[in-house]
Amino acid sequence: MRPSSRKSARAGDKSRTTPGIGTRLKCRLHKALCLESGEANSRAAEHREKGSAVVEFTFLALLLMVPLVYFIITVGQIQGGSFAVVGAADQAAKVFVAQPDAASGQAAAEQATLIALADFGHDARAARVSTRCDPVDCQAAGTAVTVTINLTVPLPFVPFNDDFKLHASEVEASSTQLVGRFR
Repeated sequence: MRPSSRKSARAGDKSRTTPGIGTRLKCRLHKALCLESGEANSRAAEHREKGSAVVEFTFLALLLMVPLVYFIITVGQIQGGSFAVVGAADQAAKVFVAQPDAASGQAAAEQATLIALADFGHDARAARVSTRCDPVDCQAAGTAVTVTINLTVPLPFVPFNDDFKLHASEVEASSTQLVGRFR
């Protein structure tokens, strides 16, 4: 015999024994996986599961997207608060040094802060304005007037925020202006 015919004879021997083992293995696998046999049963199983992907996707999308959207809105509120206090501090310091005395300067700085915060949609009650002069005389020429504004940014869509004091963040900005020599 040729070597190729010996291989085919051996392969023929294996092919006689493997279909029985393969069939039994396939049946056991179907039973273990609780699969129904037959083409009609597989079509029925496919029909029962039709549409379940839409339900699963909707559930997971809501479960994952709602916190993500809330996080993005909260970060936007904090960023808006940051922009608001920077603009308010800058305007308050400029207005303060333009006033003839310290009392009217403080009042003008607080009014400028209220307007700047309202422009960004933030409540002025959540802000604190503090003024510091170096040297102590706030109206002397060359005095550095520093206005610092602290703003507490609330969590968005929280209706009972005043009772429980839930806040997203507190942002702060300072601005310094020099009192001019000539007025």
